[in-house]
Amino acid sequence: MGKMITKILASILVPVLSITTIPEAQTMNNGDLNPKQENIVTIAAFTANGDLQKLKTALNEGLDAGLAVNEIKEILVQLYAYAGFPRSLNGLTTFMGVMEERQKKGTKDRAGKEVSPFPANKSSIELGTEIQTRLVGMPVTGPVYTFAPAIDQFLKGHLFGDIFGRDNLDFQSREIATISALASMEGVNPQLQAHFNVGLNTGLTEPQMRSLITIIKAKVGKKEANNANEILGKVLSRRTN
Repeated sequence: MGKMITKILASILVPVLSITTIPEAQTMNNGDLNPKQENIVTIAAFTANGDLQKLKTALNEGLDAGLAVNEIKEILVQLYAYAGFPRSLNGLTTFMGVMEERQKKGTKDRAGKEVSPFPANKSSIELGTEIQTRLVGMPVTGPVYTFAPAIDQFLKGHLFGDIFGRDNLDFQSREIATISALASMEGVNPQLQAHFNVGLNTGLTEPQMRSLITIIKAKVGKKEANNANEILGKVLSRRTN
């Protein structure tokens, strides 16, 4: 039963090869990850695996690289959906400590964009369904959602509506954070595969994905990087066949 569900989850989230509705700011870039994106990788990874000492270093490096305070807050908040409330809350508490130390030193960090109001004419489920369909490339259906309709409502309404619908962090950054977190955890390969696909749909490229995995290898571990590399290979193979 477990293997069957894993196959279902992997198959229903395989997207089409392109999405034309991703904003122009998030279109193709053939280079490696930029410094801000590189630091999203480490912030997400250490939040997900609970290494708070390394997270503290990553948070400082992220701010120094130009990540805004609100962008980092948003990354840490979003990760509760993937790593759980305890890891997210620990990450936010660590970030609070980092900010206090930097303020005492007189370091001024950019606050960043606040979240815009949500569309008044759409429910969270309606907004989330639109976002999920855009990112995945097609409507997401499958036996697991018929078996447990509540999880479908939570994914569409809360994850993709309430969280991904917040516009103070772009979709590429959200996917870099999600992929990095999943790559640093065990037992979530179907979700990692799905988000590699979504990341590519936002305009992230194979070289950027390889760059992400290189950072995971250097900062998190070879085992995690090798697993991520294998999953990415499967995703790229499916998209080209």
